[in-house]
Amino acid sequence: MDTLTIILGIIGAIVIVVLLLALIAPKEYAVQRSIIINKPRQQIFDYIRFLRNMDYYSKWVMTDPNKRMTYTGTDGTEGFAAAWDSDIKQAGKGEQTIEKIIDGERIDIRVVFIKPFAGVADTYIATQSITDVTTTVKWAFASKMPFPMNAMLLFMNMEKMLGTDMEISLNNLKRILEKE
Repeated sequence: MDTLTIILGIIGAIVIVVLLLALIAPKEYAVQRSIIINKPRQQIFDYIRFLRNMDYYSKWVMTDPNKRMTYTGTDGTEGFAAAWDSDIKQAGKGEQTIEKIIDGERIDIRVVFIKPFAGVADTYIATQSITDVTTTVKWAFASKMPFPMNAMLLFMNMEKMLGTDMEISLNNLKRILEKE
């Protein structure tokens, strides 16, 4: 009986610590990266507005080349959705939908994750001219973690984890577009 009491006490203490950490942990996080591409803004935008082009530059999309994909709507327009389902845990299952397009400037995308963890993220890719033939491309990602799962944000460096993947993706995009 004493052993059981000790085990239950330890489990209770762990639960209390996690709940206390979740109270002080952030519930939201945001990551953004940018790159300069030597191409005109509209030419870049005309490429990134199509979600299917992410197959060639997004590290996340390229995680599983054998994932099952379904598409709804017309790519490059508001409402277009690309859903994926993968047997690889890192790729998981989810759907991304074009929420809003400001032609030549910005595409807003809502990403709904189903597996391995449920969640929703709002992302955007924006283009801004530096010169007639040089453009800054900014990719931003923002999400929330519900209580008490947000305690994980104290131990996970989302800025580094997501930021590194965004940098790889943006460098892929630069390589593709500057080769044309």
